[in-house]
Amino acid sequence: MSDWVDVVNEDELENGKNVVVDVDGTDVAVFKIDGSFYAIEDVCTHDGAEIASGVLEGDEIICPRHGARFCVKTGEVKAPPAYEDIDCFPVRIENGKVQVRDNRWD
Repeated sequence: MSDWVDVVNEDELENGKNVVVDVDGTDVAVFKIDGSFYAIEDVCTHDGAEIASGVLEGDEIICPRHGARFCVKTGEVKAPPAYEDIDCFPVRIENGKVQVRDNRWD
């Protein structure tokens, strides 16, 4: 089990923006959408490229390379050329800090 990693102060990240943080060797993109925080692995499952620099439309991130779409809230793939979901990670607010951890091996 990994420890919680501080990402950013809760009030520093604007709605519709994201920040990428290393969590135990995995790049994780943390998004703020309508005041809530969501975290997905920063990788497009189509070709392994980063996805955080893509365009965010509502709760979907569009891969900057080939246009695959993923739901930031669930990691679910919404449009090809990707067919595999992105891993999601738990997020919490602790003392005003947004924190994330990798729970895949708990």
